[in-house]
Amino acid sequence: MGKNNKNNRIGIVYSTDESYEYQYEQEEEAEALPPKQQKLRVLLDRKKRQGKEVTLITGFVGSEADLNELGKKLKTKCGVGGSVKDGEILLQGDHRDKVLQLLLAEGYTGTKKAG
Repeated sequence: MGKNNKNNRIGIVYSTDESYEYQYEQEEEAEALPPKQQKLRVLLDRKKRQGKEVTLITGFVGSEADLNELGKKLKTKCGVGGSVKDGEILLQGDHRDKVLQLLLAEGYTGTKKAG
């Protein structure tokens, strides 16, 4: 999305002032909670994946960079592929127990096995 995209301008139609500069709303990133306050859920999911199992970690509150870092660390420790998108971490296969132990070792004490 470019700054000159007129569709993103909310509440203004036209201005006759030549020096007027439209102020775009900035997306605020969620404040990163410390690991002890994170309430992560580790679950097994097969929906829309042609019956293949993935371990899904949800409930992370923080920046996208922190989520990517945690996802990379989990993928490396489990030795599997996966992705980070839509605020969730997906790991290929059923690794719920291992992920739960890794997250508890990292200090994410609010982590639970769900589903």
